[in-house]
Amino acid sequence: MASRLPLTDKDGEVRELTTEDFKQFKPASEVLPQLFPKEVAKEMLTPKPGRPLGSGTKVAQNIRFDAEILAAFKATGKGWQTRMNNALRDWLKTHTPTPSP
Repeated sequence: MASRLPLTDKDGEVRELTTEDFKQFKPASEVLPQLFPKEVAKEMLTPKPGRPLGSGTKVAQNIRFDAEILAAFKATGKGWQTRMNNALRDWLKTHTPTPSP
């Protein structure tokens, strides 16, 4: 077997991978248990839940909010847009939007 080329050059840049490189690759399930403690490798290999399902198709729309409204929702962290959507949905349960004159 010919000697393998290093994956990086002298500057640390990864070279273009060849078909032979891909043949040498092993699945993570074979490699991780050799590199990490058993429990850590098992946790790394355990599938994580994906993004939660939404209420259906979302529609992109430009909309303007008061800065303090937007800041308050953003301050709640990741998922603020979903919480804002839910707040508007709750509002619609007890209110009927009226058109502007």
